[in-house]
Amino acid sequence: MMEPLAALRKVERIVIKIGTSTIIGEDNQAKVSSLERIVRVISYLHNEGKKVVVVSSGAIGMGAGKIGLKQRPKKLEEKQALAAIGQGLLMHLYEDIFAKYEIIVAQMLLTRSDLEDSSRQHNTENTFNALFKYKVVPIVNENDTVAVEEIVYGDNDTLSAVVAGLIKSGLLVMLSDTDGLYTGDPRTDRKAKKIPLVENIDRDIENFGCGAGSTFGTGGMKTKVSAAKIATSEGIYVSIIKGEEPEQIINLIFGEIKGTVFLPRRGKEVLTNE
Repeated sequence: MMEPLAALRKVERIVIKIGTSTIIGEDNQAKVSSLERIVRVISYLHNEGKKVVVVSSGAIGMGAGKIGLKQRPKKLEEKQALAAIGQGLLMHLYEDIFAKYEIIVAQMLLTRSDLEDSSRQHNTENTFNALFKYKVVPIVNENDTVAVEEIVYGDNDTLSAVVAGLIKSGLLVMLSDTDGLYTGDPRTDRKAKKIPLVENIDRDIENFGCGAGSTFGTGGMKTKVSAAKIATSEGIYVSIIKGEEPEQIINLIFGEIKGTVFLPRRGKEVLTNE
């Protein structure tokens, strides 16, 4: 195992963020086979005694697919309506796939105030801990149906970093449509090179990024780097892995870097099960 990653084998709590491009295909339909591969990996981690939280995008895309909409709407109320349609569909899909592994899931819809107001933050943390006690996998999404533009996180990359800090996770994995952080956009720049290990998120690292990877996604590489900065400051390992290769999460825990790994900020203790 690479020395910088040695602590990962002992990490107890893991947050896995699944982006819209991993869940929704170009035809605006759910990529069931992709989700099944991800759940198979989560099942392995679950059986190894890891406490896993899934932060999942895709509700708006699922809602759009249900009514045949091709483009992400711009009006807040329309996005909220699609989220209301799609969230139940998304959870039903997760329940069906996890049930194959005899794992119970729980829906947690959060807003910024749930994670920033001290009393509500404490209650949210207690809920996570109770779900872990019952060996349930929480499925987290922003509560798009009630959030307003002024308080909405706007992307689940940031939400996943905040949740990782709240539950004292040791590792945050962001599944993406690209296989890591590059020096440019690999889809358009042939000279772009992948950065496998980031020890410090400086200005150069922050300047790398590109736009959202799917029609209904709101994130992009810049939001992932921003999320990594939040999480690493809390002593959390962060990795960007291609959503089509979720098995790399297991390889990562054993010290193999396939995507990009951001090391916790120096001086921050990584939380493990020791």
